Amino acid sequence: MSVFITSLNSGSNGNCYYVGNQNEAVLVDAGLSCKEIETRMGRLGLSMQKVKAVFVSHEHTDHIKGIEVLSRKYQLPVYVTEATRRQGRIKLEKDLSKTFSAAEPILVGSLCVTAFTKLHDAADPYSFIVNCNNITIGVFTDIGTPCQQLIHYFKQCHAAFLEANYDDDMLDNGGYPYFLKTRIRGGHGHLSNKQALELFTSHRAPFLSHLILSHLSKNNNCPNLVGDLFSQHANGVKTIVASRYQETELYQIDIQPGVESIIYPADRAKQLAFSFV
Repeated sequence: MSVFITSLNSGSNGNCYYVGNQNEAVLVDAGLSCKEIETRMGRLGLSMQKVKAVFVSHEHTDHIKGIEVLSRKYQLPVYVTEATRRQGRIKLEKDLSKTFSAAEPILVGSLCVTAFTKLHDAADPYSFIVNCNNITIGVFTDIGTPCQQLIHYFKQCHAAFLEANYDDDMLDNGGYPYFLKTRIRGGHGHLSNKQALELFTSHRAPFLSHLILSHLSKNNNCPNLVGDLFSQHANGVKTIVASRYQETELYQIDIQPGVESIIYPADRAKQLAFSFV
Protein backbone atom coordinates (compact mmCIF):
# COMPACT_ATOMS: atom_id res chain seq x y z
CA MET A 1 0.00 0.00 0.00
CA SER A 2 1.45 3.35 -1.05
CA VAL A 3 1.59 6.43 1.14
CA PHE A 4 0.75 9.88 -0.25
CA ILE A 5 2.18 13.12 1.09
CA THR A 6 1.95 16.83 0.43
CA SER A 7 2.73 20.10 2.12
CA LEU A 8 -0.40 22.22 1.98
CA ASN A 9 1.66 25.19 3.19
CA SER A 10 4.98 25.61 4.94
CA GLY A 11 6.34 28.74 6.57
CA SER A 12 5.74 31.26 9.31
CA ASN A 13 2.42 32.19 7.65
CA GLY A 14 1.02 28.69 8.13
CA ASN A 15 1.99 25.02 8.27
CA CYS A 16 -0.05 21.96 7.34
CA TYR A 17 1.23 18.56 6.22
CA TYR A 18 -0.83 15.68 4.80
CA VAL A 19 0.11 12.00 5.12
CA GLY A 20 -2.29 9.28 4.02
CA ASN A 21 -3.01 6.10 2.10
CA GLN A 22 -5.93 5.12 -0.13
CA ASN A 23 -8.31 4.89 2.84
CA GLU A 24 -7.35 7.38 5.54
CA ALA A 25 -5.04 10.29 6.29
CA VAL A 26 -3.83 12.54 9.06
CA LEU A 27 -2.81 16.17 9.11
CA VAL A 28 0.19 17.33 11.10
CA ASP A 29 -0.68 20.87 12.20
CA ALA A 30 -3.38 23.07 10.70
CA GLY A 31 -1.97 26.57 10.53
CA LEU A 32 -4.21 27.60 7.61
CA SER A 33 -7.89 28.43 7.75
CA CYS A 34 -10.29 25.54 7.35
CA LYS A 35 -11.44 26.98 4.01
CA GLU A 36 -7.89 27.25 2.68
CA ILE A 37 -7.10 23.67 3.72
CA GLU A 38 -10.23 22.47 1.92
CA THR A 39 -9.34 24.48 -1.19
CA ARG A 40 -5.77 23.24 -1.42
CA MET A 41 -6.73 19.63 -0.79
CA GLY A 42 -9.43 19.96 -3.42
CA ARG A 43 -6.94 21.15 -6.02
CA LEU A 44 -4.94 17.95 -5.35
CA GLY A 45 -8.00 15.72 -5.59
CA LEU A 46 -7.90 14.93 -1.88
CA SER A 47 -11.02 14.53 0.22
CA MET A 48 -11.39 15.81 3.78
CA GLN A 49 -13.50 12.71 4.39
CA LYS A 50 -10.29 10.66 4.39
CA VAL A 51 -8.71 12.78 7.12
CA LYS A 52 -9.27 11.01 10.42
CA ALA A 53 -7.21 13.09 12.87
CA VAL A 54 -5.00 16.15 13.33
CA PHE A 55 -1.75 16.04 15.30
CA VAL A 56 -0.45 19.28 16.81
CA SER A 57 3.29 19.87 17.09
CA HIS A 58 3.14 23.01 19.26
CA GLU A 59 1.03 26.07 20.01
CA HIS A 60 2.46 28.76 17.72
CA THR A 61 -0.24 30.37 15.58
CA ASP A 62 1.24 29.24 12.27
CA HIS A 63 0.56 25.65 13.38
CA ILE A 64 -2.89 25.88 14.98
CA LYS A 65 -4.85 28.65 13.21
CA GLY A 66 -7.44 26.41 11.55
CA ILE A 67 -7.69 23.60 14.08
CA GLU A 68 -10.80 24.62 16.01
CA VAL A 69 -13.00 25.17 12.93
CA LEU A 70 -11.61 22.13 11.10
CA SER A 71 -12.19 19.85 14.09
CA ARG A 72 -15.70 21.15 14.70
CA LYS A 73 -16.80 21.03 11.04
CA TYR A 74 -15.53 17.51 10.34
CA GLN A 75 -15.73 16.14 13.90
CA LEU A 76 -12.02 15.40 13.75
CA PRO A 77 -10.14 14.24 16.83
CA VAL A 78 -7.20 16.50 17.61
CA TYR A 79 -4.16 14.97 19.30
CA VAL A 80 -2.56 17.69 21.39
CA THR A 81 -0.80 17.64 24.75
CA GLU A 82 -2.43 19.46 27.64
CA ALA A 83 0.42 21.97 27.89
CA THR A 84 0.13 22.84 24.19
CA ARG A 85 -3.66 23.05 24.29
CA ARG A 86 -3.57 25.32 27.32
CA GLN A 87 -0.76 27.56 26.07
CA GLY A 88 -2.37 27.89 22.64
CA ARG A 89 -5.83 28.44 24.16
CA ILE A 90 -7.16 25.80 21.79
CA LYS A 91 -10.87 25.18 22.37
CA LEU A 92 -12.10 21.77 21.29
CA GLU A 93 -15.20 19.67 21.87
CA LYS A 94 -14.45 17.44 24.84
CA ASP A 95 -14.78 14.14 22.99
CA LEU A 96 -12.54 15.40 20.15
CA SER A 97 -9.64 16.49 22.36
CA LYS A 98 -7.10 13.67 22.58
CA THR A 99 -3.61 13.55 24.01
CA PHE A 100 -0.42 11.65 23.32
CA SER A 101 2.92 10.83 24.90
CA ALA A 102 6.42 10.57 23.49
CA ALA A 103 7.25 7.22 21.83
CA GLU A 104 3.73 5.87 22.34
CA PRO A 105 2.30 4.82 18.93
CA ILE A 106 -1.24 5.95 18.10
CA LEU A 107 -3.23 3.98 15.52
CA VAL A 108 -5.41 5.93 13.10
CA GLY A 109 -6.84 3.18 10.92
CA SER A 110 -3.82 1.58 9.28
CA LEU A 111 -1.63 4.61 10.01
CA CYS A 112 0.60 4.57 13.09
CA VAL A 113 1.70 7.96 14.41
CA THR A 114 4.54 8.31 16.92
CA ALA A 115 5.60 11.57 18.55
CA PHE A 116 8.97 12.53 19.97
CA THR A 117 10.11 15.60 21.84
CA LYS A 118 12.17 18.28 20.12
CA LEU A 119 14.04 21.45 20.98
CA HIS A 120 11.91 24.50 20.20
CA ASP A 121 10.76 27.55 22.15
CA ALA A 122 7.27 26.27 22.88
CA ALA A 123 5.49 24.79 25.88
CA ASP A 124 5.67 21.11 24.92
CA PRO A 125 6.86 20.68 21.30
CA TYR A 126 6.92 17.44 19.32
CA SER A 127 7.84 16.04 15.93
CA PHE A 128 6.12 13.03 14.38
CA ILE A 129 6.67 9.99 12.24
CA VAL A 130 3.80 8.27 10.44
CA ASN A 131 4.13 4.62 9.48
CA CYS A 132 1.96 2.56 7.15
CA ASN A 133 2.89 -0.94 5.97
CA ASN A 134 6.54 -0.31 6.87
CA ILE A 135 6.67 2.97 4.97
CA THR A 136 7.75 5.76 7.32
CA ILE A 137 7.18 9.48 6.81
CA GLY A 138 8.80 12.08 9.08
CA VAL A 139 7.53 15.57 9.84
CA PHE A 140 10.51 17.46 11.24
CA THR A 141 10.11 21.24 11.44
CA ASP A 142 10.57 23.96 14.08
CA ILE A 143 13.65 22.27 15.48
CA GLY A 144 16.39 24.11 17.30
CA THR A 145 19.12 21.53 16.82
CA PRO A 146 19.47 18.07 15.22
CA CYS A 147 19.41 16.07 18.46
CA GLN A 148 19.91 12.30 18.74
CA GLN A 149 16.19 11.65 18.62
CA LEU A 150 15.84 13.47 15.32
CA ILE A 151 18.76 11.50 13.90
CA HIS A 152 17.26 8.24 15.19
CA TYR A 153 13.91 8.82 13.51
CA PHE A 154 15.29 10.43 10.33
CA LYS A 155 17.22 7.24 9.66
CA GLN A 156 13.91 5.35 9.44
CA CYS A 157 12.28 7.58 6.83
CA HIS A 158 11.28 6.74 3.29
CA ALA A 159 10.28 10.39 2.93
CA ALA A 160 10.48 13.41 5.22
CA PHE A 161 9.44 17.00 5.62
CA LEU A 162 12.64 18.57 6.92
CA GLU A 163 13.10 22.13 8.07
CA ALA A 164 15.67 24.28 6.25
CA ASN A 165 14.71 27.61 7.76
CA TYR A 166 17.59 30.01 7.17
CA ASP A 167 20.83 30.65 5.38
CA ASP A 168 23.56 31.70 7.83
CA ASP A 169 24.85 34.57 5.70
CA MET A 170 21.38 35.93 4.96
CA LEU A 171 20.51 35.85 8.65
CA ASP A 172 23.81 37.52 9.63
CA ASN A 173 23.46 40.28 7.06
CA GLY A 174 19.71 40.75 7.29
CA GLY A 175 17.70 43.32 9.16
CA TYR A 176 16.46 41.22 12.08
CA PRO A 177 17.39 42.58 15.52
CA TYR A 178 20.11 40.77 17.43
CA PHE A 179 17.72 39.14 19.93
CA LEU A 180 15.67 37.61 17.11
CA LYS A 181 18.74 36.31 15.28
CA THR A 182 19.85 34.75 18.57
CA ARG A 183 16.43 33.19 19.09
CA ILE A 184 16.43 31.66 15.60
CA ARG A 185 19.86 30.05 15.84
CA GLY A 186 20.08 29.66 19.61
CA GLY A 187 19.32 25.94 19.90
CA HIS A 188 15.57 26.26 20.49
CA GLY A 189 14.65 28.04 17.27
CA HIS A 190 15.07 26.64 13.77
CA LEU A 191 17.35 24.49 11.64
CA SER A 192 19.65 26.23 9.18
CA ASN A 193 20.28 25.04 5.64
CA LYS A 194 23.70 23.85 6.80
CA GLN A 195 22.30 21.83 9.71
CA ALA A 196 19.59 20.27 7.57
CA LEU A 197 22.09 19.36 4.85
CA GLU A 198 24.42 17.74 7.38
CA LEU A 199 21.54 15.64 8.72
CA PHE A 200 20.54 14.67 5.18
CA THR A 201 23.99 13.71 3.94
CA SER A 202 25.13 11.95 7.11
CA HIS A 203 22.02 10.10 8.26
CA ARG A 204 19.63 9.46 5.38
CA ALA A 205 18.57 5.88 4.83
CA PRO A 206 19.35 4.09 1.54
CA PHE A 207 15.58 3.84 1.00
CA LEU A 208 14.87 7.59 1.44
CA SER A 209 13.17 8.61 -1.81
CA HIS A 210 11.68 12.09 -1.15
CA LEU A 211 12.81 15.06 0.93
CA ILE A 212 10.46 18.05 1.21
CA LEU A 213 12.43 21.03 2.49
CA SER A 214 10.12 22.96 4.74
CA HIS A 215 9.48 26.08 6.83
CA LEU A 216 11.82 28.36 4.85
CA SER A 217 12.15 31.87 6.24
CA LYS A 218 10.72 34.55 3.95
CA ASN A 219 13.50 37.00 4.86
CA ASN A 220 16.48 34.80 5.65
CA ASN A 221 16.35 32.14 2.95
CA CYS A 222 15.72 31.65 -0.76
CA PRO A 223 13.94 28.67 -2.36
CA ASN A 224 16.37 28.60 -5.29
CA LEU A 225 19.35 28.65 -2.94
CA VAL A 226 17.99 25.74 -0.90
CA GLY A 227 16.95 23.76 -3.95
CA ASP A 228 20.35 24.11 -5.60
CA LEU A 229 22.19 23.26 -2.38
CA PHE A 230 20.35 20.02 -1.75
CA SER A 231 20.18 18.93 -5.40
CA GLN A 232 23.99 18.84 -5.43
CA HIS A 233 23.89 16.16 -2.72
CA ALA A 234 20.64 14.38 -3.64
CA ASN A 235 22.15 11.17 -5.06
CA GLY A 236 18.81 9.98 -6.38
CA VAL A 237 16.59 11.45 -3.65
CA LYS A 238 13.88 13.70 -5.03
CA THR A 239 14.24 17.04 -3.24
CA ILE A 240 11.33 19.48 -3.18
CA VAL A 241 11.16 22.95 -1.67
CA ALA A 242 7.79 23.49 0.03
CA SER A 243 6.10 26.81 -0.68
CA ARG A 244 4.73 29.32 1.81
CA TYR A 245 2.09 30.32 -0.74
CA GLN A 246 0.65 27.09 -2.16
CA GLU A 247 0.53 23.34 -1.86
CA THR A 248 3.20 21.05 -3.30
CA GLU A 249 2.34 18.24 -5.66
CA LEU A 250 0.98 15.04 -4.15
CA TYR A 251 3.83 12.52 -3.91
CA GLN A 252 3.41 8.75 -3.85
CA ILE A 253 5.84 6.93 -1.58
CA ASP A 254 6.57 3.23 -1.98
CA ILE A 255 9.15 0.83 -0.60
CA GLN A 256 12.03 0.57 -3.04
CA PRO A 257 12.43 -3.00 -4.34
CA GLY A 258 15.47 -4.76 -2.95
CA VAL A 259 16.18 -2.11 -0.29
CA GLU A 260 15.44 -3.26 3.24
CA SER A 261 13.82 -0.79 5.64
CA ILE A 262 15.10 -0.34 9.18
CA ILE A 263 12.43 -0.83 11.83
CA TYR A 264 13.58 0.05 15.34
CA PRO A 265 11.89 -1.74 18.26
CA ALA A 266 9.56 0.30 20.43
CA ASP A 267 11.73 -0.09 23.52
CA ARG A 268 14.64 1.60 21.72
CA ALA A 269 12.40 4.56 20.84
CA LYS A 270 11.22 4.82 24.43
CA GLN A 271 14.78 4.67 25.71
CA LEU A 272 15.66 7.64 23.52
CA ALA A 273 12.53 9.54 24.44
CA PHE A 274 12.96 9.27 28.16
CA SER A 275 16.69 9.93 28.15
CA PHE A 276 16.19 13.19 26.25
CA VAL A 277 15.86 16.45 28.15
